[in-house]
Amino acid sequence: MANPWTGEVALVIDGRERVLKLTLGALAGLEHTLETGSLVQLVERFESGGFSSRDVLAVVVAGLQGGGNELSRADLMQADIAGGPMAAARVAAELLARAFMVPGDA
Repeated sequence: MANPWTGEVALVIDGRERVLKLTLGALAGLEHTLETGSLVQLVERFESGGFSSRDVLAVVVAGLQGGGNELSRADLMQADIAGGPMAAARVAAELLARAFMVPGDA
């Protein structure tokens, strides 16, 4: 079960609930994968609705890795995500928001 106070978000993949979290290492990997100047640019894309499916996939993969899951990008591309792409996009946005949430702002 995901703990939102620690930045965790849950997503059901192939019928199994997975806990995702953007750790510092996962965030660094995400910056590298997306070749973005900063994570602020990525957050702005999500806030404006200008994100791509590539952004969603990268954030979810980073969250899975940060949450201790061994699913790769290739695994996720073949997986059944409960709620489909919209659920994945919602989880990606929630992960980013929780990663940068200041305690007491919730």
